Amino acid sequence: MPQPREATIDNGRQAELDAARLLLDRMGISPADLLAAARPRATVPTFAQYVPRVRDAVSDGTRRLYGSYWNRIVDRWPDRRLDEVNATDIRQLVEDTKMNMVVRRSNRGGRSAAEHLISALRCVYRHAEDDGLIDANDNPARKVAKPRRLPSTRRALPGERLAEIHHAAATTGDDPALDTLLLRLHVETACRRAGALALRPQDLDLDQCLVFLREKAGTVRWQPVSPTLMAHLQQHAVDRHAVRSEQLVRYASGRPITRRRYDHLWTRLGNALPWVAAQQISTHWLRHTTLTWVERNFGFAVAHAYAGHTDGSGDGSSTSTYVRANVEEVAAALAALTGEPHPLAGRRVGEADQGQAKAGDGA
Repeated sequence: MPQPREATIDNGRQAELDAARLLLDRMGISPADLLAAARPRATVPTFAQYVPRVRDAVSDGTRRLYGSYWNRIVDRWPDRRLDEVNATDIRQLVEDTKMNMVVRRSNRGGRSAAEHLISALRCVYRHAEDDGLIDANDNPARKVAKPRRLPSTRRALPGERLAEIHHAAATTGDDPALDTLLLRLHVETACRRAGALALRPQDLDLDQCLVFLREKAGTVRWQPVSPTLMAHLQQHAVDRHAVRSEQLVRYASGRPITRRRYDHLWTRLGNALPWVAAQQISTHWLRHTTLTWVERNFGFAVAHAYAGHTDGSGDGSSTSTYVRANVEEVAAALAALTGEPHPLAGRRVGEADQGQAKAGDGA
């Protein structure tokens, strides 16, 4: 008995669909891929239109780091859409940036400028990916490699050199009390500039001699300080009328200091101490100095915690996950560094266990 004409048509269409599905499977394409490709993509903006949006969406630290490079990118390609730039265009801009950069004594062939320019572009294109303006495979910034970083020239300062810096800060300038407080804060805590600038009166734990540090990438930690430094920080906040929830470190006028104070400080120290200017000594050298001393005397785990590093494999192995130092051990290292007792500095980790093991042997 012949089938109805409608059934014959349905069977034929089903066979066509089955054949289409088989072909798509062999090509590695899913129906969802076809639907996504069929959706109209939003109009891709120009750099002049999009970079300001990215600038408003990032943190203050990122804005400071990439701001000048974003300006250069917009100046170069103001009317070009993000999808009209390829990897070769980016490499040409990198080379032009290296050739036209301001040459300083610390110049290392423009590697830092090239790295930051590529990072600035990657930041823009990462936001464009998230906004659905381009596909990851079409991102030209991913295809341009950053230059390999050279080893840092920073190193730990000898004790006598550190004493010279403190003496110069205490005997020159318009606010020696401020400058010596900053130096001691950085030497004791090994914090970065951002950590010192973000410190507030409410971040001081007076009883336990701890300060709450907020640094890059949103990392936070309670860092031990000596009773002497804690007293000076508290008195500084009182004398300079620092509101509890606002910046602690201030000028004598009560105005909060900025990064410019550090620039002026090291320029002045360089004038007083020629070797400071010659070697481009900066605040970060103090961090190197303290952490090197801690590592040599208390081991890697304590130095890792003292630095505020949060990665679980700082030594390249999983062992560091199990040997993380605690705040009491950091306090013990600080007490040895400053020569002052600290409320949290007790026995080193392991001493209690060793004592229990000996008691067990005797039993």
